[in-house]
Amino acid sequence: MGSILAAFRSKRVGMLAALGFASGLPLVMSGQTLSAWMATVGVDIKTIGLLTLVSLPYSLKFLWAPLLDRYALPFLGRRRGWMALTQLGLCGAIWFESSVNPKATPSTMAVAALLVAMLSASQDIVSDAYRTDVLPAAERASGTSTFIFGYRIAMLVSGMGALALSDYLPWPMVFRLIALLMLPAVVVTWLSPEPEVVRPPRTISAAFIRPFADFFSRPRALLVLGFVMFYKFGDYIASNLSVPFLITLDFSRTEIAALSKAIGFGAMTLGILLGGGLVSKLGLRRALFLFGALSAATNSGYLALAIVGKNHLLLAGAIGVHNLCAGLADAAFIAYLTGLCNKSFSATQFALLSSASTLAGRTLGATAGFVVDAAGWAGFFGAAMAMAVPALVLLWLLPNYGEPAPAR
Repeated sequence: MGSILAAFRSKRVGMLAALGFASGLPLVMSGQTLSAWMATVGVDIKTIGLLTLVSLPYSLKFLWAPLLDRYALPFLGRRRGWMALTQLGLCGAIWFESSVNPKATPSTMAVAALLVAMLSASQDIVSDAYRTDVLPAAERASGTSTFIFGYRIAMLVSGMGALALSDYLPWPMVFRLIALLMLPAVVVTWLSPEPEVVRPPRTISAAFIRPFADFFSRPRALLVLGFVMFYKFGDYIASNLSVPFLITLDFSRTEIAALSKAIGFGAMTLGILLGGGLVSKLGLRRALFLFGALSAATNSGYLALAIVGKNHLLLAGAIGVHNLCAGLADAAFIAYLTGLCNKSFSATQFALLSSASTLAGRTLGATAGFVVDAAGWAGFFGAAMAMAVPALVLLWLLPNYGEPAPAR
């Protein structure tokens, strides 16, 4: 364990936990937390499922990422300036979201959630590019794991933390508290070190064309893109409806939040630490396959709950498996994406890859409510588990791209 933890000693790696927190905080404010709010005020499951389409900016962010590669604001450099601006915008957008009644005006809520998703996706573009630019190859896996650690703490705060608070505070007040938590992120961004200066694209056309030309000129680029699209597919669509599922089983919001905090956070932390440390031991390809196979089992606990019904012990196990496997798989997967990026246009290439990783889940996920309506929750979670198989098959066909050998 000491050799695994040694990978996390760099100051650069530690700083990324705070930036990961800033990046993860708004994610579920137009997704899982908003779905929980809508479920508790009586919005039907089909409408909740359709509203997941507002998260499409996360999958389409590569369309405007070249602008963030090409242009720098007149403060804080090419990456940090855009991070600070989007963080301030998110504070205002989540506050606006809190003022909308999701049952009376679902279309207005869709607009508010779309604004949050647009700004959050833009923050992700520059945060991912900053991490890619600032980390040397030797710190890529540990830095990625630390970023994810902060990211998932933020998701716990704005997800399960918000859910627990909603038992005691009105939902609009919960959303406003989350909005205010974006403000310290601006200070963190200001204090973060500037990455090594790399020549950006000199023209708009170069900013839009060269990143894609560079990526698609590589061997088996389409296979790489297919693998990226399906690696987290099943886990994504299942996670999006997990809270409404548990609410239908009559778990209270406090019960869901308490179990997630006590068990989910510990399992997530263990998964991230093990994932970041074990990548260098196993080698990236072996880690991707092993952790991807484990991730396929993530939904088995929810499948059992769908069959058995309300059971606190089973829920604890389901949450533990989900967070442990997600931490392991995310650490290896995002390290893999980072290694694929050219630093001259890392914002665009990472946005392309991360968008591809959620595109299938976000588009097909809009039909998840209809799948539940037709096949039941057990059929839905069973199908989600099977969706990991195509990515594991594609993994064997991927080129090496200069991945380092496993540490001995």
